[in-house]
Amino acid sequence: MKKFVVAIAGGGSTYTPGIIQMLLENQDRFPLKEIKLYDNLASRQEPIAKAMQIYVRDNYPDVTISYSTDPKMAFTGVDFVMAQIRVGLYDLREKDEKIPLKYNVVGQETCGPGGIAYGLRSIGGVLEILDYMEKYSPDAWMLNYSNPAAIVAEATRRLRPDSKIINICDMPVAIETIFAAILDLPSRKDMIVRYYGLNHFGWWTSVTDKSGNDLMPKLREFVEQKGYAAETDDYQHRAQSWKDTYKKAKDVQALDPETLPNTYLKYYLFQDDIVMHEDKNFTRTNEVQATREKEVFAKAHKIIEADSAKGISFATGSPHASFIVDLACAIAFNTQERMLLIVPNNGSILNFDQTAMVEVPCLVGKNGPEPLAMGNIPTFQKGLMEQQVAAEKLAVDAWIEGSYSKLWQAITMSKTVPSAGVAKQILDELIEANKQFWPELK
Repeated sequence: MKKFVVAIAGGGSTYTPGIIQMLLENQDRFPLKEIKLYDNLASRQEPIAKAMQIYVRDNYPDVTISYSTDPKMAFTGVDFVMAQIRVGLYDLREKDEKIPLKYNVVGQETCGPGGIAYGLRSIGGVLEILDYMEKYSPDAWMLNYSNPAAIVAEATRRLRPDSKIINICDMPVAIETIFAAILDLPSRKDMIVRYYGLNHFGWWTSVTDKSGNDLMPKLREFVEQKGYAAETDDYQHRAQSWKDTYKKAKDVQALDPETLPNTYLKYYLFQDDIVMHEDKNFTRTNEVQATREKEVFAKAHKIIEADSAKGISFATGSPHASFIVDLACAIAFNTQERMLLIVPNNGSILNFDQTAMVEVPCLVGKNGPEPLAMGNIPTFQKGLMEQQVAAEKLAVDAWIEGSYSKLWQAITMSKTVPSAGVAKQILDELIEANKQFWPELK
C-alpha cells in the first residue's frame, strides 16, 4: 500500500500534536511516509515540531517528521495538506470576542462580528496555501478545517474555484458521537443521518440505524431533558463553557422539536441569554490560554528537555478527530464513505441559494465529495439560513472589493447584532484591531 506524505499547515498549533498522534495511530488504513509541518511563525512552531520529532523517533521510527517556514520545502511532494491556521493568533481572537461584548453582542470566534473578523483574516492565509500547493504539489488535496469554515469556503469557491479543497468541521461529528452514546451504539458510524444547513448552523432531520430503524424519538426524548449533556468521558473532560453549550441544546431544540440542532445555533437564537451569562473580562480565549495552550507547550518543552517521549501521549479528540483520516482515506482509496461536508449547494437543497456553501451529507471518493439530495427545507430554517448566508457573502464581497459598506452590511445582517448603529461601532473597533491583516476598506 502506498505511504502518504502529509503537510500540516499551522504547525505551531496546540492541536498539531494530537493530529500527528491520530495520524500515526491510523496507519493500518492510512500509511505514512512523512509528516511535514509548516508555519510562518518559527518561534511557535519550533517547540511543537522538535517535541513531535522526538515523539515520532521514540514511537514510530519508520515515519519521518520535518518542519519548515519555507513553503517550497513544506509543500513539495505532498499528497494531502491539513490546514488549521489561525491568522492573528489568540491576541486577535480575544479581540474578536471582547469587542462585540462591549456592545452586548455575542463575542465568539466563528459567529457574529467576531466570526466575520476572523473570516477576513483567514481568507488570505488559506488562499496563500492553496497557491503554494498549486505551485509545488498540484495534485494534492487540502482538507481545510481552518475557521470560520463558512466564510473561507465561500471565498475559495469564488476565488479558487478549481482548487482541490474540501472544507470540513468536526462539530457535527462530535455531536453524532454524543448521539451514539445516548443510543448505546458502539460508534457514530452505526448511524445513518440526514442533516442540512450552513457551517455551525444546521439541523439533523433523521437518524436511523443501518437497518433503517428510526432513532430520533429516543434522541429527542433525551435532548428535551438534558440537551447534549450525555455523561461521556469527552463531556467530563470538557471545559465548563462547553458543558454549558451542550446543556443549552435543550433550549435550541425546543424551537423545532422535530429536529436536532447544531450547538452553535445558540449564539443566533439566544443572543441575549448568551451575553448575559458571559464574563466579558475572561472569555473562551482566556480559558484556552490558561489551559490547553499552557499544557501543550509545557509538555513539548518537557519532551525536548528529556530528549524522550516515552510514556507521553497527546489528546487526539478521538473519535471525531479520526474524521480527518476518514476523509483522506475516502479520497485516496475511493471508499465512497458518507460524510458531512461543506460544499456548493448546486441542487442539494432545492429551495435555497444554489451558490451557497452548505453543509450536507456527501459520498466521498477520489474525485471529491458528491452531495446528496436534501430536497426542500422548512420556512423557519430557510429564513435563518438566508440571513446567515447573506452575511457570509457580504463579508467575502467586502474582502474582495475592499468595501467598508459591504462589511458594515455583513455585520448588520448577522442575527447576533441588534442594529446598524451597533454594527458600525463594532466594525470601527474591529478595523483598528485588524489593520495589519484586513484589506484596506474604503
